[in-house]
Formats: sequence, C-alpha cells, structure tokens
Amino acid sequence: MSRIPSKPEILDWIAANPTLTAKRDIAKAFGIKGAARIDLKRLLRELEDEGHLEKRKKTYQDPDRLPPVSILQVLAPDSNGDLFARPLEWHGTGVEPVVLMITRASDPALGEGDRILARLTVVTAEDHNYEARMIRRVGSNPKKILGVFRKTAEGGRILPVDKGADKEWQVPSDATGGAKDGELVEAELAGPARMGLPRARVVERLGDPSAPKAVSLIAIRQHGIPDDFPDEVIAEADAMKPMGLKGREDLRDMPLVTIDPWDARDHDDACYAHADDDPTNEGGHIIWVAIADVAAYVTPGSALDREARKRGNSTYFPDRVVPMLPDRLSGDLCSLHEGVPRACIAVRMQIDAQGEKLSHKFVRGLMRSPASLNYEEVQAAIDGNPNDRCGPLLEPVLQPLYDAYAALVKARHLRQPLELDLPERQIVLEDDGTVSSVNFKERLDAHRLIEEFMVLANVAAAETLIAKKQPLLFRVHEEPSPEKLNALREIALEAGFPLAKGQVLKTAHLNNLLNAAAGSEDAELINISTLRSMMQAYYGPQNFGHFGLALRNYAHFTSPIRRYADLIVHRALVTAHGWGKDGLKPEDVERLEETGQHISDTERRSMVAERDTTDRYLASYLSERVGDEFTGRISGVAKFGAFVKLDDSGADGLVPIRTLGREFFHFDREAGTLMGADTGLTIGVGQRVTARLTEATPVTGGVALELLTIDGEKMPQGGSRSPAGRAPRRKAAKGKRKTDKIKRKVSRKRS
Repeated sequence: MSRIPSKPEILDWIAANPTLTAKRDIAKAFGIKGAARIDLKRLLRELEDEGHLEKRKKTYQDPDRLPPVSILQVLAPDSNGDLFARPLEWHGTGVEPVVLMITRASDPALGEGDRILARLTVVTAEDHNYEARMIRRVGSNPKKILGVFRKTAEGGRILPVDKGADKEWQVPSDATGGAKDGELVEAELAGPARMGLPRARVVERLGDPSAPKAVSLIAIRQHGIPDDFPDEVIAEADAMKPMGLKGREDLRDMPLVTIDPWDARDHDDACYAHADDDPTNEGGHIIWVAIADVAAYVTPGSALDREARKRGNSTYFPDRVVPMLPDRLSGDLCSLHEGVPRACIAVRMQIDAQGEKLSHKFVRGLMRSPASLNYEEVQAAIDGNPNDRCGPLLEPVLQPLYDAYAALVKARHLRQPLELDLPERQIVLEDDGTVSSVNFKERLDAHRLIEEFMVLANVAAAETLIAKKQPLLFRVHEEPSPEKLNALREIALEAGFPLAKGQVLKTAHLNNLLNAAAGSEDAELINISTLRSMMQAYYGPQNFGHFGLALRNYAHFTSPIRRYADLIVHRALVTAHGWGKDGLKPEDVERLEETGQHISDTERRSMVAERDTTDRYLASYLSERVGDEFTGRISGVAKFGAFVKLDDSGADGLVPIRTLGREFFHFDREAGTLMGADTGLTIGVGQRVTARLTEATPVTGGVALELLTIDGEKMPQGGSRSPAGRAPRRKAAKGKRKTDKIKRKVSRKRS
C-alpha cells in the first residue's frame, strides 16, 4: 500500500519543485497509486483550506514560500553597496521575504526598478531569507497607475485618479494584493489587454482615497516623488553636529534677521542693511545676505548628496512638504533659527543711492539671528503697528532694510524686469485636512524686499564665479521665440495695444503692453497671453541670461535647503575661494549639464504635482456647492469642450461640448475656438461667462460646468435650430466681431 506523505513533506516538495506541482506530479513523486490518490486529494484540499496552498490551474503553490525561479524587482543599493530585490510573486500572509542579489562578473549592470527572472536559494541569514542569481532581465520600470480599486467577480478593476486617463485597468483575482473595494491602490501593468482593458497587478494599498490628507499623497505617488529617506541618509543626517567658528568669519553680532511666511519650518536666508559710511557713496547702502551653509553638511558623493540630487528640490503641498533634505538638516542644523549659532555663506553688497551694485564680497561665516520674523508682522511694523517682537528692531534693523529696498526699487524700474499681474491662490486647510477657504495671496512690500535682496545676491554669486572662471549652474530664461512673439503681437494689436516690432525685444516693451492693458477688460487676457509667450526657465552650465528678470548673469544661490542647484553654486563658491575640501569636485563639473537637465525635470515634476494637488483640493472644496452658479472666464478651448477659470476660487472646470446645445460645434484648432453651426455662437479664450457647477470629483480633481451666459448673453436653450432662434445670435456675434477675433488670436496661444 502506498504511503501518504505528511503535510510538511508535501509543502517541501512543492517549494523545491515549482514546475511539478500538479496533483499527478505530486502523486508520482511519492509513489501514490490507485485509491491512495483520494487521500492525497483530501490532504491537498485541507492545505488549500488552511491557506498553505493556493490552487492555480490544477497546480498548487505554497503562498508562504517563494518558488526557486521568481520574478524580482531590483531595489536601490544599501549603504554597504549590497543589492536587494523585491519578489513580485509574493502572496504570503507574513512579512515579505528579503532577497539578496548575488551578482556575477558576467551579469549586466542592474539598477533600481529593473525586473529580472532569478533562481532563488533559501538561506538563514540575519538580514535576508533568500539569495538570488539572475537568469535574465525581463524588463524594467513597468508602467504604473494610481487608482481606486473596485471589486468584481473576476477580481477587480482600477479607476485611474488621473483625470486625463480614459481607461480602467483589469485586475485578475490572484493579483488584487488583498485590496478592498474603494481603496486607493498603486498597480503596475501585468500583461496584454483582455476585453479591451489592460491587466494590472496591485503592488500597494494606500487606504481611503477620500481622506483629506490623501490628496497630496495621490500626487506624490502619481508623479513618483520620493517621500521616504533611506536609512543611510537619515543616519548620516542624525550624525551631524553644529559647525563651530573654525575657518569662519564671526558674524554673530550682526543682526541678520530672517523674514519668512508665518508657518515656515526652515529659514535658509537672513538679511541686514545699513547706510554706507563711505563718503564717496552718499545715500548708498550696505546689504548683507546670509544663506545657510548646506555645503558644509551635504558633501559630494555622500548618501545625503545622492538623495538630494535624486530629489532635485523640495515639493510643497498645502498640507505637507516633501523636503530635499531630512528634517535634522532642513529644520534644524541648516535652518537659521533665532538665537542659535549657524554656519552660513554670506555676501556683503555695496549699492549706491540709485540701487546699483558697486561691489560685493563673499565670506564663509558663523551667524546668530536675533529674530525669526514673518512678512505680516514686519510690514505691520513699518506701517506703524509694531508688535512686541518687531518694536525693538524697528529703528536699528527693519527701517534700514526698507531704506535699502527703496534704492533697489529705483534700479528695478530702470532695469524693467517683466511685471506680470497674476494673483496666486492660497488654499487654507482645517486641522483635519479639509479645505476651509481659498484665498488669493496678498503681496506686501515685505515680500518684495526679500525678493529684491535675493535677486541681488544671486547676481553677485553668478558674477563672482564667472570672474573666477569657476563652472556652475546658471538659472537660464531665454527670450521668447519669434513665433510666440508674433502671436502675442497680433493679440495686442487686435486689442488696440501696440507691441514694438523691428527691434530687439526687451521686457520694457512687454511691461508697456501690460501697463496699457491694466484696468481694461482685456487686462487678464493680455497678462495670460504674455505669460504663455515666455520660454520655460531651466538650469544649465551655459550662460544665456535671464530674460524675465532682465539680467545678464544669474544663478540660484539663496535656497540650498530646498534646491539642489543652489547647493551646486555654494560648492562652486567654496572651490573658487579655497574655503575647504567640500567644494565642487571634478566629477561634479563633468556632469553639470546632466545635473542641470535632471533638476530642471524634477522642478517641472514638482510644479505639475503641486498643480494637480491644488486641483484636487479645489474640487473637494467645490463638491459641497454642486448646483451653484459662478462667474469666470474661458481659459482654454479643445475639440471636446471649453475650460473655464472661476473667479472666486481660481478653479478650472470643463464645459463638455455635449452640454453646449443640440447644434454641432466646429473646433478651429488654428483660431482656438468653438463655433456653433446653427447659431454662429463663438467660444474663445477670455470671454466672460456664468456657469453652473454640475460635478466636482476630489479624487481626480475634475470639475464639470454648464455654461449659462457668455459675454452677458444667455446660452441657447436646447440648441434651437429655428431661424427665430438663430437671428439674434448671429446679430450679436456680428456686433462682437472684433472682440471674437482678438479672442481667437489669444486662444491660438493655448493650442
């Protein structure tokens, strides 16, 4: 009679023979024949019911063990340089196994995100359970999606949170990862489409998507922004100590104050000014700007440096910050807190009475700020209402800052940087993360003062490094292309505002246009069109100037806590002045162009993530007001509808073309307009509208609207096709011919 194996013996066989796990294979392995097969079938069913096995197409697999041949995803090297991998076929109930990669000289180089087929060996080690040897690479960085999981009889589907996505993803029953209906999940493409839908595998469950604080988390995951610091990075930061005076100039008695938003957690810039006592510079000023010496802590090639470069910059959301550096540095040692000594790199700048910089000098110092102030209290003090903190500083510190700023304003007026008038939105949250209000940020002279001081310091940094022939990353903003300028010029001329032609364009010409339009019904249109005509700024080792600021030499120096570009400039200053061994290394210089491209990309990534988060918060804020009416302007036109920017919140909503009436609307891509085939109604950028909110979806940030009026006229009810219904519209359209032509030109900018 055949001996029936024990349950542990069956599990051991399945683990060792992943390709021979059918009941027939198991019976053959243990010599089970005849009626004994019934007992084997019973044992396998018990193991399945107990969760030790899961049946897959007449074969069995131990869910708590990895098969000897598995698909793995390579992780980033740890602090010791060891390479680990994550098993993608893990379906166990315990802690996910840790797999150490054993690489051979013949293996190709592996990087984070690579997917490989590997042969596994079970080991007993302190930090890993398996060792893997690569068989072959099967792909890297699979396409991922963030969405809401909906359970179905076949497994589930994922509804993308990206409002631009048009397809759901299908999840097989063995790839749900235990996700529950309604959960926010991250999934990756797992195979070709079936029934028209791509197949996916859930890789992580992220919880309730409707939770207020999930809004920024969605953007972080969707755009791949690193939000967890590796252990070795935290360890490096935690081991740091405050810098002393050795090798530094003592600036601790200088009243360098920080002026930031009221809720700022870090303070990376401080300033001080006083009247120049040089008799040859009557009415002039001395301005000091001190910046946290991040380069002293984040040295080239360190784990901190690698992570900072990877992130490129900090990303700011209404409810959180994803910092470039760990809090031990960004919120402590590199933050110029009140009353504590802090390492800094400072620049002393001499300006004349007209605000022109006469000279400057950089020093590596140690400072101690007497006060950490916010914009509002500083402005209130200057306006005659000082609080207890600002009162003692008003005459000796704050007033001299404003006197120096007044001189810089004169120089700014002569230089004529671009002066766009585009208010910035501010989302105010309750403690639980819900939106309490949406405001437009107030611009104070205190804000402008700090901006002018920082611009001057950035210019000084660029000029010093150019003079010392030291490579660096410039902040580059090239002038608009001829095509964009011609389009803007046509818009301006149609609106009755001339824009100079036949000469080298300067920002002063654009400011003349903006000033001429100020106060008119086309002011917002001209501001938006001017902004859209601009090139996008970037970082690069070649100096092409900064068009928007009207500056020939410009580099970012003033925010090394939150921008890697500024850290590069700090290191360049260290090298140029011979201040220490923590300057710019030859290998850093060799890859400046690559670094510039990378951090330009991360900057754009953060901008998109921040914009998407704002859209989701605004949709959440508006979700309680469905059915209400709002005023706004047409902000864009596409073949599927029109976009409206609402006045009170700044939210952008879509008016689907199907809601515009029964008539057919022609989309003119060149003009950027929609025109009704029967009524002649033309919809283009800039038109004033009244709209009803029909839908607001916080998870995607989508807002849908229905147009009620456009340029003061009611929309056609039901898309009447009768002559009586058409004639007034055509007459109205003819009466607005010039305005519509202007708006078609403006709309062309968007397309």
